[in-house]
Amino acid sequence: MSAEANKGIVLGFFENFSSGKMDEALGMMSDTSTWWVAGKFELSGSKTKAEFGELVKGIGAAMPNGLRITPKGITAEGDRVAVEAESYGELANGKVYNNQYHFMIEVNDGKIQAVREYLDTIHAKEILVG
Repeated sequence: MSAEANKGIVLGFFENFSSGKMDEALGMMSDTSTWWVAGKFELSGSKTKAEFGELVKGIGAAMPNGLRITPKGITAEGDRVAVEAESYGELANGKVYNNQYHFMIEVNDGKIQAVREYLDTIHAKEILVG
């Protein structure tokens, strides 16, 4: 697929994710995909698609109005798509999660194969983990 088509897949994933359409978002990932989170805290490390799905459900339960991830910049070359993004979500306890990200996403055969997520780990730990 072209770099432009791969960008479209990634943008579609974030739109589904941000709209709370988790089944659709997860459906855009291959069954063997991985999601890696930078840092050394409870959410860090590599997860399978199923593990990522469970993590997302837990975060979704903590944010009654959902978590929106807004791409701010996107660049693609071949099967790699780089995304600069910002998140926003209000937790049930009143805290606000507003993080900055860089995602490196590999797309192959129309499906997301691997994601590497770089973020402010201190903010994520303070707000999401406690």
